[in-house]
Amino acid sequence: MQGTIKPAKLADAIAEHLEKLILEGALRPGEKLLAERELAAKLDVSRPSLRDAIAKLEERGLLVTGRNGTHIAQFLSHIGDPLVALLQNNPKTTFDYLEFRRSIEAQAAMLAAQRATDLDHAQIRGIVARMKAAHGKDDSSEEADSDADLHLAIYEAAHNIVMLHIMRTLSEMLRNDVFYNRADLYSRQGVRDLLLAQHLEIADAVLAGDPVRAHAAAEAHVEYTLKTLREIRENDARLEVSLRRIGRTDLIDTAG
Repeated sequence: MQGTIKPAKLADAIAEHLEKLILEGALRPGEKLLAERELAAKLDVSRPSLRDAIAKLEERGLLVTGRNGTHIAQFLSHIGDPLVALLQNNPKTTFDYLEFRRSIEAQAAMLAAQRATDLDHAQIRGIVARMKAAHGKDDSSEEADSDADLHLAIYEAAHNIVMLHIMRTLSEMLRNDVFYNRADLYSRQGVRDLLLAQHLEIADAVLAGDPVRAHAAAEAHVEYTLKTLREIRENDARLEVSLRRIGRTDLIDTAG
């Protein structure tokens, strides 16, 4: 006769289930879990067992419970926050980041073309629709956010857990303009149209299940971004030199 499952064992099973969801990216850092009563009903478990499971995950640093409920821990923030301070305002960081991302992005797109599920496809299509709708607006911020969402969706569709968690942290830095000011990039004449076309090509290749085309499209997109930002940086540097030359008259005695 099969014995009943002890509450402690049930708590371990619940903790293992929630940990797996966090590991796979289904539950994301910063997201708030349902209230205890609702979550217990959703998982069809007792509240005491759920409470014990949550306590176990808190001990592991994966959940944080406070006055506003239980949240998925920002478990990479101890890496991200110091890294932001280290990288921000370092001109070389932008290009180092894009050189790194050029390889990762191409690999992620290739894997996504091979591994994406129907649910991944639906998510990518939804983001593409949002990106197209935002493209005609004067404010580029919504389109830029859709841009970041699309790349994150491709990382998720690649079904590589290590890649997902590392690039999710870098994606948040990108959203916060740590690496470069996205508004500057989007404000350059013709860039928004080209970036949209590049994103559509990447998405289409992934949706078509064409890994070679997806790899090439993603690599070309990051290479274009790198080249354009270099040109913007060089133009800004030349402008600063010109302004300093003009301003030099404030520092000398022109009367004799």
